[in-house]
Amino acid sequence: MNLEQARHNMVEQQIRPWEVLDQEVLDLLYLVPREEFVPAQYRELAFSDLELPIGEGERMWTPKMEARVLQELAPRKHDNVLEVGTGSGYLTALLAHRAGHVHSVEIKPGLAELGRANLARHGVDNVTLYLGDGAHGWPPQAPYDVIVLTGSTPVLPRALLDGLAAGGRLFAVVGEAPAMEARLYTCTAPGACASVDLFETVVAPLVNAERPARFRF
Repeated sequence: MNLEQARHNMVEQQIRPWEVLDQEVLDLLYLVPREEFVPAQYRELAFSDLELPIGEGERMWTPKMEARVLQELAPRKHDNVLEVGTGSGYLTALLAHRAGHVHSVEIKPGLAELGRANLARHGVDNVTLYLGDGAHGWPPQAPYDVIVLTGSTPVLPRALLDGLAAGGRLFAVVGEAPAMEARLYTCTAPGACASVDLFETVVAPLVNAERPARFRF
């Protein structure tokens, strides 16, 4: 398998057509080797338009999803970032290349170790990893300039929005299957956020994701 040709095809055939045109994002996809963040048995599928299994019932986002979210969040070199759900560490690495520091929280011990090993192997040193539950926020390092949830949430907890700094951006997939929206929130003033729906998708929920209140009769 010609990895570089496969990487090029991924960028040109999957990612550009999905409205990812930020050249810095595209360049980063060549710099960070995605094939080294997927389980060995799926290495040849690393550039496919698939959600690849990474263990413990979890899957990586597709390459176009990772690239689009990175473009929408537009991390900057001074930004303080919160990632909820480390997974394989690939999105963590992409964020780390663009941001000042990434705080990544993973609730599943096996995935936390996977992400830690992958990031260490690639010398990513501006990331702090935590074993814990970030589905309702992670106050110790707040406020954050960027927050990204790698699992869906039926309802976005207010605590996550409250963790944004002024001008901060939060990406979340909100709703329940089969109707979920990929949504970008921007903090416009203390306690106030605007949101825009980017596209429809379906993503597995975060462990302990907030649920809507149900009526009882």
